[in-house]
Amino acid sequence: MKRSNLTRKDLARTINEKLGLSQRSAGELVDSVFTILRQTLLKEDTIKIVQFGTFTVRKKSSRIGRNPRTGDTMEISKRSMVTFKASKGLREQINS
Repeated sequence: MKRSNLTRKDLARTINEKLGLSQRSAGELVDSVFTILRQTLLKEDTIKIVQFGTFTVRKKSSRIGRNPRTGDTMEISKRSMVTFKASKGLREQINS
């Protein structure tokens, strides 16, 4: 299976082609969207994009784990992580 990454430049190019915005304007639009998404997640708010999915910030508490290389026990510190749950429609399209 061939894997490729979707970059900001690719998004800007697609916006340019579909909407006719200049490359610079399309790039600024993409950057603005990602800035808003980043700021929202940093405030630990949920982002729900209809027909796409939901991004949430999840807090994980500290716990005891093992170093897989040495087998020694160690404490894994508490942290926050971003989770994504795809919408039902997107999951159905992926799985069909």
